Amino acid sequence: MAAKKIGMEASIAIAEAVGMCDADIISAYPITPQTHIVEHLSELVADGKLHANFVPVESEHSAMSVCCGTSAVGARTYTATASQGLALMHEILFIVPALRLPVVMSVANRSLSGPISIWNDHSDAMAERDIGWVQIFAENAQEALDLTIWSFRLAEDKRVSLPTIVNFDGFILSHTIEPVVMPDPEAVQAFLPPYEPIQRLDIDKPITMGPVGIPDIYTETHKVQQQVLTDAYGPIVETLDAFGEAFGRYYKPVETYKTEDAEVMLLTMGALSETAMTAVDQRRKRGQKVGLVRLRLWRPFPFADLKAAVGKVPVLGVMDRAMSFGGPIGPVASEVKAALYHEKQRPQVVEFIAGLGGRDVPISDFDGMFDTLFAVRDGGEVPEPTMIGLRE
Repeated sequence: MAAKKIGMEASIAIAEAVGMCDADIISAYPITPQTHIVEHLSELVADGKLHANFVPVESEHSAMSVCCGTSAVGARTYTATASQGLALMHEILFIVPALRLPVVMSVANRSLSGPISIWNDHSDAMAERDIGWVQIFAENAQEALDLTIWSFRLAEDKRVSLPTIVNFDGFILSHTIEPVVMPDPEAVQAFLPPYEPIQRLDIDKPITMGPVGIPDIYTETHKVQQQVLTDAYGPIVETLDAFGEAFGRYYKPVETYKTEDAEVMLLTMGALSETAMTAVDQRRKRGQKVGLVRLRLWRPFPFADLKAAVGKVPVLGVMDRAMSFGGPIGPVASEVKAALYHEKQRPQVVEFIAGLGGRDVPISDFDGMFDTLFAVRDGGEVPEPTMIGLRE
C-alpha cells in the first residue's frame, strides 16, 4: 500500500504510527489531552488490527512501572501521558534510562497545576528535564507521526538503548485535524528492525537489573549514564537522516528559518513555531531581516547545532512556554545562555514567556517580540524577562 495523505488528528496519527511499529505492550492511563491516543490504540487492539497487549492500569505511576517490567523482558513498549500524569510517573522515570530500557512515550504537553489547567504549555516537559530520557519536540501532526516511528528506531538502537519522549502540544495538535501523509506500513517495518534488547530478564539466564547503588559505585554509574545520553547524539542525527532517506521528510536537532542574513533571531519550540514563521514572513515582506531558530532536540542538548544556527547574530530572543519559579525565569533561555556562555562573540539573549496555560500567542505578540529585539540591537538595554500578553 502506497503512502497517502488524509486528514487526521495528531493523536490518532500517533496511535496509527505505534500500530505500524508493531508495539508489543501498551500500558497507559487516560489523561486529557493524551486520551485519544490510547483510546485509539485500545480500539486497534480490540479490533485485532494490532497484535499487542493493552494493559489498563490504575495510575500513570503504575503505567510506567509496567513499562519497566515489559521492556526489561524484551517487549517493544509504548505509553503516553500529559501534565499531572507525567508528574505522577516522576519516581519511575529515572529508573527507565538507568536500566537502559528503550520505552517510547508520547507526551501531549499540558500545563501543570496549580491552578488546575487542562490547556497547553511546556511546564510538564520542563519539569522532567533531568530524567535521562531522549526528548524531542514536534511542531505539527506530520512530525508527531514521523517522530514516533523514528523514536522506536532510535531508542532500540543498541548504541543508544534509552527511553525516548516525543513532545507535542496538547489541544493545539492533539485535538486538531491536519493533513498527514500516512506511510506505507511495509516501509515502516523496513525502517524499523525487530527489537533485540541488549539485555533481557530471563529466568533461564538470570541477571541482576537495578541493584542498590552503594556510594562506591553511584557516582560512576551516573557518569556512564551521562556519557551514554550524550553519545546518543550521533545516532540521533544518523537515524533522523535514515528516516529522511526512507520517507522523504528530514528532521534535524536544530532547524532554522530565514536566518542566513538575519539581524535578529527568535528561538522557539513546538507548534507555535509555525505561527512564528508566519510572523517572520510578514516582517521579511516589510524588509526587516528577522529569522527563526527552532529547537527540536531537548535532550541530549544540541550545543554545536545551536551555536551554528545562531552564528554571529547580535540579538537572540528565546520564547519559553514554562517558568522556573525562584530562579532564572525561562528554563529554555537558561539553557541557551549556558550553551553560548563561552563563545567569544555571543548574542545578547532576550527572554520572553508566552502561551502559559493555553493562552493564545497571535502574530501580533511575535511582532512585539521582534520590536523588542530590534530595540536591543539598536542600543537599548536588555529588558528583564517579559511575560507576553500579561493582563494587569
